[in-house]
Amino acid sequence: MPLAMATPTAAAHLAPPPLLSSFPTTPRRRHLAAPRRGARLASVPDPGAGPLEYTPWLIAGLGNPGAKYHGTRHNVRTLVPATVPPPPPPPPVGFEMVDRIAREEGVATNTIQSKSLLGVGSVGDVPVLLVKPQSYMNYCGEAIGPLAAYYQVPLRHIIVIYDETSLPNGVLRVQRKGGHGRHNGLQNVIENLDGCREFPRLSIGIGSPPGKMDARAFLLQKFSSEERVQIDTALEQGVDAVRTLVLKGFSGSIERFNLVQKYKFNRV
Repeated sequence: MPLAMATPTAAAHLAPPPLLSSFPTTPRRRHLAAPRRGARLASVPDPGAGPLEYTPWLIAGLGNPGAKYHGTRHNVRTLVPATVPPPPPPPPVGFEMVDRIAREEGVATNTIQSKSLLGVGSVGDVPVLLVKPQSYMNYCGEAIGPLAAYYQVPLRHIIVIYDETSLPNGVLRVQRKGGHGRHNGLQNVIENLDGCREFPRLSIGIGSPPGKMDARAFLLQKFSSEERVQIDTALEQGVDAVRTLVLKGFSGSIERFNLVQKYKFNRV
């Protein structure tokens, strides 16, 4: 069955994949096939559109592995003075967001599957797959597409997190769907989801090249200390945004979040 055609109803007739069967059966981490009676099962884009569905969310952060990209805008990493012995570098922007979600929700992202580091857990009562593709940015869809198909995750439950040069540094934006906007990683994700664009995404602004500066040179540039503070704040807010989206779908809370983000560095 093509990914775009896979539905939670069809998936309910299949045995859960091996990794999902490892969900503990406590009230916080339950097996997908046996939700607790009366508990919230999972969010839907519109709570009034129909019954709640017990399907997992796949939350994937995009980035480049390897020391070459440490500290650059494209990976949104920490800037460390050259005279100080550097600690282990933090992960790329999407990876950082996934790591923060994993830490707050108690999910270990230590399973290797489909060219990715994978964590299986939940946000509240909703099951989630936390994904950090280990293929490079331009090929990250080769990891996300097969994982979404294997775990029968519907398009509306796939959240892709990535950097965005069209947004001011540290500004976030949540969208229900959209194109790739010439972002190579996002374009590859769309290609590996059967060309479908109807999946949520969280973009993190890293600013745009000044003047006639080459875009690639800008992406490989280090953050200033002020820019890094803005990024750290954005990552904290991004975790809350992802949690809200998973638990409540595209409700008024997300719309208000976008409005606040738009003007947060331009207040009168």
